[in-house]
Amino acid sequence: MLFGALESLLDSHRRTAVSQARIIPANEYVRTRWKNGQGWTREILRVPDRDDWNWRLSIAEIEQDAAFSSFPGIDRELILLQGNGVRLDFADGERVELEPPHGRIRFAGEREVSGKLRDGTTHDFNLMWRRDAVSAELLHRPLVGSMLFFVDADTTWVIHLLAGQAEFEADADLPPLFAGDTALLPAQPERRRFALQGGGELLAARIVPAQSRQADQ
Repeated sequence: MLFGALESLLDSHRRTAVSQARIIPANEYVRTRWKNGQGWTREILRVPDRDDWNWRLSIAEIEQDAAFSSFPGIDRELILLQGNGVRLDFADGERVELEPPHGRIRFAGEREVSGKLRDGTTHDFNLMWRRDAVSAELLHRPLVGSMLFFVDADTTWVIHLLAGQAEFEADADLPPLFAGDTALLPAQPERRRFALQGGGELLAARIVPAQSRQADQ
C-alpha cells in the first residue's frame, strides 16, 4: 500500500514537471558515454522521464566511425549541428551525406546504419519518437523579431536555439534562451500562446499524439 502511494506521488510529480513550460540550459544536459566508447550522448529531455519514453531529444557527439544502435518502433530525425559532416551507410544500400551547415535525415530506428565521419568529430541533434504513441515534426527556422508558438491539449513544442539569443514575453515567466539552450512548451488543457523574441536560428519540434496526426490526414 505504501509502495502504491509512493508511485502515485511520483507519477503526479512527473505530470506536473512536464505540464510546466521551462528552459533547459545547455549545461544541464546529461552527458553519457556510449557503450561502444565511440561517442557521447547529451540527453536534453525524455517524456515521460523513464526508460520507455514516448519521445526524446539529445545531441550525439560522434568521435569515430560507428554503427548506430537499433531502436525498434522508433522514428528519428538527425540534424548536423557542428563538424565537417558524416556519411550514413544503410544496410539496404542507401547512402546519405549530412553536410554543413545543417544536413538532416529522417529514418526508421529499425534500419541498420553506420556513420562514417568526413573529418573529425560531429555533434548531431537527435529527435526520436515512438511512432505508435506520438508524431513529430522538426522545423529549422531563422529567428528575426518575434515568432509565435501555440500549445493546446494535444500540441507540445520544443525549441532548441542554435545561435543567437531570445526570450519569451513576460507573461510566460521564463528566463532568456542562449545558444544551445532548449525551451519546453508542453501541451495544456486550454490553448495558450507563447511569443518568442530575439535574433538567431532555431530548431522547433512539434509533437502531437499519433491519433491526432492520423485524424488530420
